[in-house]
Amino acid sequence: MINLQVLARAGPQEKLLLTAGLKASGKQVAVIGDSLADVDSFKTADVSFSMMSGSAFSRNESDMVLVTNDFESCLRAVMWGRNIYTNIKRFLQFQITCNFSVLITVFIGYLYLTESPLNSVQLLWINLIMDTLAALALATSPPLTTVIHEPPITGSTKILQRVIWRQIYGVTLWNVLVMMIIIFAGKGMFNLEYSNEVQTTDTVDGHLTPEAIAKKQHLTIIFNTFVFL
Repeated sequence: MINLQVLARAGPQEKLLLTAGLKASGKQVAVIGDSLADVDSFKTADVSFSMMSGSAFSRNESDMVLVTNDFESCLRAVMWGRNIYTNIKRFLQFQITCNFSVLITVFIGYLYLTESPLNSVQLLWINLIMDTLAALALATSPPLTTVIHEPPITGSTKILQRVIWRQIYGVTLWNVLVMMIIIFAGKGMFNLEYSNEVQTTDTVDGHLTPEAIAKKQHLTIIFNTFVFL
């Protein structure tokens, strides 16, 4: 939550006292000023902004200079900065969930079907097309106005917090559960007849056997189900 404290007609000591008091209470403090009287507050605050129209000394001592003298640009910078951080969390959460789901599905599917339910071309398609486009969409989402009310990010803040890991594990569990139903019960659900020992490359007189075709159909259903998930 961003709290704006306004102090009018204050001298350097009053400004410094307010800045130090807010920091002592656990707040992340940003100070905006334009004169020599603001320099001590600049050094005490977590981040400082000076006006372009202010004194040269204040510009040199501040962390950032507002070239347009627009106070609202500070809020927009905070909003976009926090949005980048939020998008990184979305990107990582999506990618980790997909990778966990793929690893578990391929491992269990291989044990049951005697071959990988997702072949190398399908895995490349998932990683290069599906994951990439979805991750880019998450990484480039514009900020919501509510992002300004989120708590500040510090150097000790973890990107993947416990609540995100719980969501990753929960969605992965859901994906794997649905995939296991399709893998183990797919033959009965879609009236496919073949034995698990059959390979999708089995041929007779140069043509795929009926069982190989049925298994290919099952693997196709598995692939599409994973993409939809």
